[in-house]
Amino acid sequence: MTRRGGFTILEVLAALAIFAGAAIVMGTAYINVLMGYQHAERATRTDADVQFAREILFRQPDLEKVEEGGDFATADGRQLTWRAEVVPTNVADLFDVIFEVEISGNDDVAEQKISEQFRMLRPTWSEDDDRDKLRQESLDRITEYLERRQVR
Repeated sequence: MTRRGGFTILEVLAALAIFAGAAIVMGTAYINVLMGYQHAERATRTDADVQFAREILFRQPDLEKVEEGGDFATADGRQLTWRAEVVPTNVADLFDVIFEVEISGNDDVAEQKISEQFRMLRPTWSEDDDRDKLRQESLDRITEYLERRQVR
């Protein structure tokens, strides 16, 4: 029996299955890359908007205006609203800030809510009486610590 050149049907089907699997994997990877680019672009726009709102907060010397918050239209036509809850700490002029941002949605992007917590050193937000009291308490704690340390 002479063997002819070529592939058997089984070999062709195996090669076709391998090719189809590779094509599916490559197609899925390509779609994931495109989705990643879209997500990164949206995140960059949102990050810039949140950073701008945070910058408004950082530059505001009046505590009442900070607690009122504010809003503005973003470059992509959405509305951003921010507000901050400011809580004094036991250190003079140091505040815990809970910063909340809401960005309205549009056809491309869903509504977003972002919350951040950080500490800020802002002398203009302190009341003079509170500042003097906190400074005295800090001085008392330091003095007490130093006295305990000398006893050892």
